[in-house]
Amino acid sequence: MVLYILIVCSNILLIVVICMNRSLHEPMYLFLCSLFVNELFGSAGLFPFLLVQILSDIHTISASLCFLQIFCLHCYAVVEFFNLAVMSYDRYLAICYPLQYKTHMTTKKNVMFIALAWLYPFLSIFVLISLSAPLQLCGKTINKVYCDNYSIVKLACYDTTVNNVYGVIYTIITIFGLLTLIFYSYIMILKVCFTGSKQTRQKAVSTCSPHLASLINYSLGVCFEVFQSRFDMNSVPILLRIFLSLHFFTCQPLLNPVLYGLNLTKIRMICKRLIFSEK
Repeated sequence: MVLYILIVCSNILLIVVICMNRSLHEPMYLFLCSLFVNELFGSAGLFPFLLVQILSDIHTISASLCFLQIFCLHCYAVVEFFNLAVMSYDRYLAICYPLQYKTHMTTKKNVMFIALAWLYPFLSIFVLISLSAPLQLCGKTINKVYCDNYSIVKLACYDTTVNNVYGVIYTIITIFGLLTLIFYSYIMILKVCFTGSKQTRQKAVSTCSPHLASLINYSLGVCFEVFQSRFDMNSVPILLRIFLSLHFFTCQPLLNPVLYGLNLTKIRMICKRLIFSEK
């Protein structure tokens, strides 16, 4: 409960700071705002369900609520990846083409990137759930603390080739496309850092460090999820399995506001003025 309150308060604080200060109405901060909104969305897909089960000591969930949770958590994961990819491209343009940055990152493009980061996951996950919902299940037990699509598909009584093919194609297209954008952006940033001035290197370090930390934490969370879903984890202690299950949906929403709130000077200074204004 305390963790959920911290996540909600920290992300809402930074969303309000960005929205209320015109000096932060720049592409990087707008993408950050989208990221923080997604942290609230993902947390809302996990914690209320989890808290109800803990407080009521009931470990069952209806099919409709299970699929709702699958939709929220899967969308959260993909929107998060999209936002991080778009932010890496934004940093690439800001560092490698500072004079042309405003020309490349217009308001229209910002809106287009943010809309794509949300609409593509929502539509693709909707199709994924539309394929899974009609499945007849031969079991009722999911060995995780929340619902996920692969666990439902594994319980199906008959052939799930269509689900598997769609899942593989969707995953490959999404991961390959976004990883290509991220790797290209950082390769070009590194190239400029090695050949550019000290000021360019300082700018790259100050703005890319929180993004890289967030990206690494996200990647670790995804790896944990893949191991949990695809491999037999019965030999792993139950507490460690629960931690690995919850890491992705708890650490990322709390880590991002801390990383960006502390590392980005503009946000840090405005937050200080807000918190300590009465003193």
